[in-house]
Amino acid sequence: MTGRELLGPDSPQHRLYLERLKRMEVIQKLFNELPKADQNLCNHGSYFLAANSSLCGLAANNFFRNILHVRRAFFVSTLPMAVIPFLSTAAVYEVFVHEPLFSGDLNCEVCAVVRGGLVGAVVGGLYPVLLALPMNASLAARYSSSPLPGKENLSRFWLTVAQPVFRKMGLGVLIQVLTGLYLATKHHGIYAKILQQMSASKDPEELEA
Repeated sequence: MTGRELLGPDSPQHRLYLERLKRMEVIQKLFNELPKADQNLCNHGSYFLAANSSLCGLAANNFFRNILHVRRAFFVSTLPMAVIPFLSTAAVYEVFVHEPLFSGDLNCEVCAVVRGGLVGAVVGGLYPVLLALPMNASLAARYSSSPLPGKENLSRFWLTVAQPVFRKMGLGVLIQVLTGLYLATKHHGIYAKILQQMSASKDPEELEA
């Protein structure tokens, strides 16, 4: 069997693609019929997680600035720490939770909830702290706000600097985990409503009429 036959209009892959596309269209149609509250939660719920990520970035940035005695370039460090975590968290949640869920590729509730919690913890909580460290380290070196060690003690120095910040940010990371779990749970619950409506219909294709 040639590659052209495998990708032809009668091939199993093509039929599978058409079935998946039809399922996505039905899901989208039923989603548009949901109450506005459910639609808003699905469309904009990840922004709450992203906004918390921005707050984590700003808090971590402030902690590092105080520890390293950085007093200059306030807006240079503040703006990226507010924008980058927000965009990263919203995009990662969309790619790994929301899009697979409402395209029919993620039917497992436990998997969706775990993904939401991981996105909240790693991207929404830890990533802003890790992003703030090198940014403020470069500012401290540029403006000589704190005496920096030589290469032989560099790792120990930054570990000592980062430890209190990670301890202070522990509550923020926990909040992000809970927020990610909550969002993923609610989103899967809304997706389950759509599946129930699909099951209640004797002929799902009638929904496209």
